[in-house]
Amino acid sequence: MTRIGIIRERKIPADNRVPLTPGQCRMIMKRYPDISIAVEPSPIRCFADEEYKLAGIPLEDLSGCDLLIGVKEVPPENLIPDKTYLFFSHTKKAQPHNKPLMQALIRNRIRMIDYECLTHPDEQRILGFGLFAGIVGAHNGLLAYGRKFNAYQIPAAHTLRGRKEMIEAYANLVLPPVRITVTGSGKVAAGVLDVMTGLEIEYVEPQDYLAHEYEYPVYTHLKGGTLYERKDGTPFHRNDFHAHPEAYRCVFGPYLAQTDILMNGIYWDEKIPRLFEKKDIHRRDWRISVIADITCDENGSVPVNLGASTIADPVYGINRHTGEREAPFQPSPDIIDIMAVDNLPNELPRDASEYFGIQLEKYVLKELLREESAVIRRATICEGGKLTERYGYLHDYAYS
Repeated sequence: MTRIGIIRERKIPADNRVPLTPGQCRMIMKRYPDISIAVEPSPIRCFADEEYKLAGIPLEDLSGCDLLIGVKEVPPENLIPDKTYLFFSHTKKAQPHNKPLMQALIRNRIRMIDYECLTHPDEQRILGFGLFAGIVGAHNGLLAYGRKFNAYQIPAAHTLRGRKEMIEAYANLVLPPVRITVTGSGKVAAGVLDVMTGLEIEYVEPQDYLAHEYEYPVYTHLKGGTLYERKDGTPFHRNDFHAHPEAYRCVFGPYLAQTDILMNGIYWDEKIPRLFEKKDIHRRDWRISVIADITCDENGSVPVNLGASTIADPVYGINRHTGEREAPFQPSPDIIDIMAVDNLPNELPRDASEYFGIQLEKYVLKELLREESAVIRRATICEGGKLTERYGYLHDYAYS
């Protein structure tokens, strides 16, 4: 019998998502008689304790469980030694703020399987909340533009009961002839494109977007070879770009003068060229008035991201002349509004959790039950008090 426990989220600020919904827990135990699931009581989950109880899932202490699953990082003091954990640990890049967690995982002999590291053989990620980050981020970007110019009104995503109600809010929405650029090729971008389709915003090819004005709202989508080019003039190749990003330059520059809303969904690290530089906001032809930095890397691909905002206060302004933060929603062309919420799926937590749980059962659960699994091995950062070979590069981070 494999005993799975759904842990209480304890990270601050609070996260109300779950890895498995009550209905999914019930169906898993029905499909897999050798699996039992228990839930640690929590006052903050988007699915209440009572909903799990009604689904036949016991609420109890999880010390007797073999596999403990959550969403966000577990505070070091709450780790149970010698257990297997699944959550987003945010340690694979040696993130400084999670160094105490990494060291606690080693010290407590935890087998740490990181959702972010669960990949298919071609290294494509299996699990994530990116789709709903894109959906909510696009919604928030449009909300910010409407408020900034008093052009239309849509409700904040976190005030809605779910994705269905969000779609209903779009039913009578009439957008001005706004121009939107979407960047990225992953699940975040897919979520943004879902909103573009739902609002019937017309897609135009990048070359047409740059060459023409339109009397209706349009968007273009930049990724891969339409966003980066190799410095030596040879063709763009995805694998080469990921292996040698420093050999490429970003070609976003012309869009700075042609875009009203930038919805940024690219993965970024310090070796990847930025979309633009801070000095570019001083350009006389700068047009962008709202940036939804959905992947939310402070001083990253969007260098005027001065840090994460919150669900309650999602937008801040940036003065183009001083680079300083100001109040948002000023119609002045001198103020760029930045949406930089770093926990966007929490605004539609029940929908996001259900989507995540479907992927977890479909692609990961069977792998966890196997004696040996390449999928699980690739995602195991440490076990038995040691880093696994794949993550040996974290040695100084884990032990110093």
